[in-house]
Amino acid sequence: MSHEKGAAAPLTPVVVAKKYRIAVEDAAAILEQYGDDAKAVHKAARRIAA
Repeated sequence: MSHEKGAAAPLTPVVVAKKYRIAVEDAAAILEQYGDDAKAVHKAARRIAA
């Protein structure tokens, strides 16, 4: 059995928006800006949600 982390769910505007309770448009803009960098996407979404 492998000890690697499983693949995370793909980051989509709807997923990010629901997780951080932000507008889908804001989540889409974040994803457009940061692409596949999940850490940066989550950090930016937390800033907007605060």
